[in-house]
Amino acid sequence: MTITVSEEAALWARRKAAEENTSVSKLVGQMLENHMRRSDEYWKAFDRWKQIGSVPGVEAGKRLKRDKAHERR
Repeated sequence: MTITVSEEAALWARRKAAEENTSVSKLVGQMLENHMRRSDEYWKAFDRWKQIGSVPGVEAGKRLKRDKAHERR
């Protein structure tokens, strides 16, 4: 795999890799995998949430109003 980055990004990657005692190649690979996992997990969770629908007995309209919840006694 070949990637193209700005000189600024390349310098940052070299510094970051040195800080983490790894290679730039491994650093970029880890960053891509982390991004992939976060993205996939988000959309899976979003799809599950859409399928759940409303929860019986829980109605947002019956919650305390902000002023009442933070009212000082």
